Amino acid sequence: MTKKCNPKRAADHGYTKEDWDSVDAPELTDEQLKRAKPFSEALPELAEKVCVGRPPSDNPKVPVSIRLDKDVVETFKKGGAGWQSRMNAALREAAHLHD
Repeated sequence: MTKKCNPKRAADHGYTKEDWDSVDAPELTDEQLKRAKPFSEALPELAEKVCVGRPPSDNPKVPVSIRLDKDVVETFKKGGAGWQSRMNAALREAAHLHD
């Protein structure tokens, strides 16, 4: 499965349509794909330096499904971005789990 890039979003990364159109990158053949190595094997010295995503948390969050009263959720959402973190803090306080 090949992931198609979106030339309309190229400008978001500083590229023009002319830049996009000038790229000549044919799809890999089956033979080339068979010979391909994972990045960590092909360039191990670079793979060690590449950090993707956030570092692991000492206290990772756990996804849950919970049903709450609409007015409770709306009250937290009215506070803007970060409402889930504020709700977590309120639950932590109610559970007497102070940091």
